[in-house]
Amino acid sequence: MKKWLLFPPLAVSLFFFLLFWIAPGCNSKPVNTVDSLVERNSSRLLTVGGYRFRDLNKNGRLDPYEDARQPLEARVRDLLGQMTLEEKAGLMFINGARVNSDGSIEDQPAQGMFAFAPNAMRLMQEKKMNHFNLWAIPSIPALATWYNSMQRFAEGTRLGIPITIASDPRNHFSSNVFAMSAHGFSQWCEPLGFGAIGDSAFTRQFADMARQEYLAVGIREALHPQVDLATEPRWPRIAGTFGEDAKLTSRLAQAYILGFQGDSLGAQSVACMTKHFSGGGPQKEGLDPHFAFQKGQVYPGNNFKYHLIPFEAALAVHTAAIMPYYGVPMGQTSENVGFSFNKDIITGLLRDSLHYDGLVCTDWGLVNDAHMGPIVWPARAWGAEKLSPKERVQKIIDAGVDQFGGENCPDLVVQLVHEGKLSEDRINASVQRLLRQKFQLGLFEDPFIDTVLAPLTVGKPEFRAAGEESQRRAITLLKNEKNTLPLAKGKWKIYVHHIDSGIAAQYGQVVKTPKEADLAIIRLSTPFYPVKSGIPMAAMFHHGDLDFKGKQKDSLLQLLSTVPTVVDIYLDRPAVIPEINAKAKVLLADFGASDQAVLDVVFGLHKPGGHLPFEMPRSMEAVRAQKEDLPHDSKDPLYPFGSGLSY
Repeated sequence: MKKWLLFPPLAVSLFFFLLFWIAPGCNSKPVNTVDSLVERNSSRLLTVGGYRFRDLNKNGRLDPYEDARQPLEARVRDLLGQMTLEEKAGLMFINGARVNSDGSIEDQPAQGMFAFAPNAMRLMQEKKMNHFNLWAIPSIPALATWYNSMQRFAEGTRLGIPITIASDPRNHFSSNVFAMSAHGFSQWCEPLGFGAIGDSAFTRQFADMARQEYLAVGIREALHPQVDLATEPRWPRIAGTFGEDAKLTSRLAQAYILGFQGDSLGAQSVACMTKHFSGGGPQKEGLDPHFAFQKGQVYPGNNFKYHLIPFEAALAVHTAAIMPYYGVPMGQTSENVGFSFNKDIITGLLRDSLHYDGLVCTDWGLVNDAHMGPIVWPARAWGAEKLSPKERVQKIIDAGVDQFGGENCPDLVVQLVHEGKLSEDRINASVQRLLRQKFQLGLFEDPFIDTVLAPLTVGKPEFRAAGEESQRRAITLLKNEKNTLPLAKGKWKIYVHHIDSGIAAQYGQVVKTPKEADLAIIRLSTPFYPVKSGIPMAAMFHHGDLDFKGKQKDSLLQLLSTVPTVVDIYLDRPAVIPEINAKAKVLLADFGASDQAVLDVVFGLHKPGGHLPFEMPRSMEAVRAQKEDLPHDSKDPLYPFGSGLSY
């Protein structure tokens, strides 16, 4: 079980490059004068009524948008009125950015894992873009330096609009392709683990601590939580969910959002982009719509509304943004097109029926194809494949979306307005939402961070300790034959498999073969079988059957027959392991945990307290018989939803 290191593996960096880059209440308090603010600002300062304000447009007078005493909407209107169409269009796009190893912002020759991400300064200069998301980062000090330099560069633009930095989750002990964990951030269980723990207060504590780490390095938008319901057990993105139950997910989603945002957006908030509306769980046969081999979500149980429940909960606590998914909600709307192209979904359902007037951003890469040498990875424009990129942009905006993820083509928006196919009033509506969030987050008052405090905040000892506690609390004891656990530390000869023998030696005498052992302790992961699609990145998604097969299964069963065995299995998807379960003395499930965390539970230093956030099916036949949109519908599951023992 390997956690992410300082940089994700090269394949992961390549994945995000190909996916995102080739496819091309107001804080009305006055800003008081403080030396640190003056020192950290490079813009000219205006003194008005004993207070200092940033002269962002460099005109020598205090404009309403620069004045924190003005009402929020007055500030938004004033700035909007000063923006050109090109500046407005640039605001409507967000893409990845490369952080140089020395924290500089210039477009240096790309090296190693940073070779595939664009340069943010160039995107600002050439595209008027203002929102960026981060993937791999070289170090916390480099990120902090880069962030402040980028904000100073933003100050120097015509209107001085501060940038917004977004990120996928960075705080989960995981090798999942969507986990952007980096050296330094506290490492917690995956969201499924919070589903297993089921403690809303603890989930909010996690989100609050992650919020502090994000703030320390300038990340002001979280591209999470993922509140999809894991009703199709083969789907590769289950690890990012809270499980299959709408009630549990809703409760934890609210705690999560409140931990990041607070009761309302403010200068200490990280805005949450809740995803993937209106629920990405019901994927046909579990295949993911990142790829053309699966374009449509299916609802054989007529259970579309069940998947809305967590989003209604997120809206109730004012999630700052919503992200739709790629797939087509088959048979649910007037046309079978992907969620972000679908006016019935975005305007009819989200805006009109659910009364949401916040920011909507597409998932990444819906407009332009990715060209990888001889391979073309199509844009995820499902249902709109025959449209040109410009027509796709128009359809997405007409659907009610505000921002394009993973694209760098604001010129298409400008063209559509000049051609009379989009009105500037429609563009203004989206830009107002984007500006409103920046004002609410306090970025116009002080967008800078303290580069000295950043590495002291990220990975604080108390944050790390709480993260390690989460790994242990989420571990779920499913079988404990004859009360085998807990083991007495130091009294057993143990054989270990997929566990660091040096760590295991702290708990017992490690032997080289199963026959020498009193007990074996092994760690497994839910099996997966990559889809051969012609797109190399598809192999990184954990698709396919959930059971062990052939020689791998036979060798595991032989081991279990040789020596009494404690099996811990990492569940990024529900595993189908009836034979392994039958032969194991003990079965544990983890949701992102270190070897030490697992062994602490095995040897009684921490009690297991998790409960399964989904069912574990008894057979692949039962999996195939399930309906993709229904929870808790596996026939005679090996372990039902909520299963979990303790000592």
